Amino acid sequence: MSVPRRRRIPTHSDHGPDERWMASYLDMITVLMCMFIVMFAMSTVDQEKFEALRASLATGFGSEETETVDVSEGVIVPDELVDEEGENFTELTPNAAEEEYDSLAALRERLRKALAKEGLGDAATFTIDERGLTIGLVSAETFFEPNSTRLSAKARSVLDATGGVLAEDGRPISVEGHADYRRPSAPFRDNWELSTARATGVLRYLAQEAEVPAKRIQSVGYGSSRPIAKGTSAKALAMNRRVDIVVLSQADEKVRKQLKRMDAAAAHR
Repeated sequence: MSVPRRRRIPTHSDHGPDERWMASYLDMITVLMCMFIVMFAMSTVDQEKFEALRASLATGFGSEETETVDVSEGVIVPDELVDEEGENFTELTPNAAEEEYDSLAALRERLRKALAKEGLGDAATFTIDERGLTIGLVSAETFFEPNSTRLSAKARSVLDATGGVLAEDGRPISVEGHADYRRPSAPFRDNWELSTARATGVLRYLAQEAEVPAKRIQSVGYGSSRPIAKGTSAKALAMNRRVDIVVLSQADEKVRKQLKRMDAAAAHR
């Protein structure tokens, strides 16, 4: 008596498709998606950054060989930044904000030395901010008599000392007049006229005596709207009767916004 043969039941592994290839396929799709996302993100960036990314990707995938790779950034170092021995990177030039601040700070130093040479080291204040370099003609002595646009002897000495330095600098200059809070008398109708006349007097002195080019200089009056000293004492009133000479920065707005912070940081070094 023969034993009946058992039928073999086919399993899924015997006849089903081998889907292991899908893992590699999905990895490839993921890499492609990441690449297109990076390309899209870089589409609004300047050509220099795009070329840096392209070179870095080419090196990473082995399509280009290089021996000078900045591993901290993942980009190929340009030839001009590699020294003769191919080991160290040359120092990059300072950014625009550092260059502008250094230029204004150097101008301030020249002005301070010019005043100190004439024994007038305390006759002006200096401030670097988003506008540029402000030279404040302020001291215990008055630069202007009340209700007058006539420059005092000390004011003329300060302008003589600083005028030559300002004439050599190429930036535009704004001369800004101020008055104390008291209402002026004739011939001035109000503090606006008085402060404007004071600014114009300083402008005329710089243009005629110091030979600052007329095309670089302007004047404006702020009346009593911007006092720097509070109170009604003789000293406070004298400080508010002043003229500011502002050497205007011509840098980009983003650069100028950094100047005040950089000056504060330099003062604490």
